[in-house]
Amino acid sequence: MTPYDNDADALLAARERVRRLERLTSRREAVAVQLDEVATLLGDLEERLAKEERDVSRLEGGGFAAFLSGLTGSREERLVRERAEALAVRQRLDGQRNRLEWLNADRAAVDEGLAGLGTAREEYDALLEREERRLVASGDARGRELAEIGHRLADTRADLVEHREAHRAGVDALHGVGEVLRCLGSARGASTWDMLAGGGGFADMMEHGHLRDADEAAWHAQQLLDTFSRELVDIGVTVTPKLPKVDTRWFADMFFDNIITDAIKHHRIADTGAAVGDVAEWVRRTVGGLDLRLEELARQRDALTARREEVIVTG
Repeated sequence: MTPYDNDADALLAARERVRRLERLTSRREAVAVQLDEVATLLGDLEERLAKEERDVSRLEGGGFAAFLSGLTGSREERLVRERAEALAVRQRLDGQRNRLEWLNADRAAVDEGLAGLGTAREEYDALLEREERRLVASGDARGRELAEIGHRLADTRADLVEHREAHRAGVDALHGVGEVLRCLGSARGASTWDMLAGGGGFADMMEHGHLRDADEAAWHAQQLLDTFSRELVDIGVTVTPKLPKVDTRWFADMFFDNIITDAIKHHRIADTGAAVGDVAEWVRRTVGGLDLRLEELARQRDALTARREEVIVTG
């Protein structure tokens, strides 16, 4: 690190390096998006040019296409048009190739700048921590405020971790419940066919298979719901989400009790699907609430981090 006359100068210089790192990182990401766009355009234009050149070659070299054009008296006119179209595509292709060179040069320049700033963030954080410790130890007003900010920042970061874990578990649970709904929907479709069109044994077999899939998916989804509920406890929410009775005994009752009619089976599948849908909707709302809370916690963290930096750097 470069020596400075005092810690304030060192902090300001380190902060400027971090800002330059952030600007270059954003620029690098923008260039990467542009390079992907150019790559796609180049592929499309190369295919287009190959097609246009084939059309020109067919007209120039004779063959069936040239013969037909000659019969109608349009061969020369069409050849001129095809050559013009091929030229236009070639010019666009050349332009995108030039753009690719410029973008690669931009990326190389950005990478060179980033190479000299690889540890800027770590250096700045180390200076902040050193100055923070000095101010806290000094006992002045800034030190007391920094100590309070430190406690709140630690709590906020911990809350963020716990809410992210709960959110991740909720997304997993939502996918699991969604798979149950998908299987029940397939079973309901087979049941409708059986009931209205007389699908017979084949429809029963399909219905049976879909419901066995739903049974398996339901057990897996319940495990995911249990995990979700445990993660919610960590953020102060106590719930016990349960799927409806779609266990093995329920499916055995559906298939192996010959007294149950197709209509009753159909309505039971529909009712179960509606109940699972209610669970899915609850999970979706809860995950949405976690999204909002994560955004709020991130804003709190950023505000505390900014205030900590302001106190340390500017006093």
